[in-house]
Amino acid sequence: MAYATSDPGAPGPAPGGPAAPGTASPGTAPPPAAPSDERVPYLPGTVARTAKILVVGDFGVGKTSLIGSVSEIDPLRTEEPMTQASIGVDDLEHLSGKTTTTVAMDFGRLTLNPGLALYLFGTPGQRRFWSMWAGLAEGAVGVLVLVDSRRLAGSFDVLDQIETHVPAPFAVAVNHFPDTPRHSPGQLRKALDLLPETPIVDCNALDRASSVGALTALVGHAVDLRTGRGRDA
Repeated sequence: MAYATSDPGAPGPAPGGPAAPGTASPGTAPPPAAPSDERVPYLPGTVARTAKILVVGDFGVGKTSLIGSVSEIDPLRTEEPMTQASIGVDDLEHLSGKTTTTVAMDFGRLTLNPGLALYLFGTPGQRRFWSMWAGLAEGAVGVLVLVDSRRLAGSFDVLDQIETHVPAPFAVAVNHFPDTPRHSPGQLRKALDLLPETPIVDCNALDRASSVGALTALVGHAVDLRTGRGRDA
């Protein structure tokens, strides 16, 4: 599989505008290049830049769903059935219907605007697979950390792993399930011990526009840091 990466802050068409520091609304995302039921196998000729984005999170937070909802190509998935061996190892609280899990990676592509395409790499959530993250993160210009606020404790180690081993800007997307409790961005920022400039967005991983909005916030944050606007805010 071949892919290219480049700096999203380099000269060229703007990636839909930077997200405001702190929190951002996924509703401000530009229209995706293709609807969710229409796959586009070839990269549009208008694309001048590409960027590699890592999508990470704890077990069962919705990474595979998010990449599948936005990808304009048939997403690559490495899901396998969960077995008896995972009992007592993988926390299935609030995940009673989950029967498969990612064992290597997810991959998809999104043309964020006519000039910029994102290559999306999703990581496995279980800690026993975290040794793969370093390889998947190579060349990434940004990281989207997907969080399930019903099981927030599982995200602490994820954030520590990112801050320690993945030298790229990150944004946090709170994936909302039907029974997700409502928390203010300030409450989540304090609970996750995030810096003031780290974006926090609400997200529904099954909804294309919402998921594109989360990725747009991340790209805007990466551009801000690259150009110095994030540090000066």
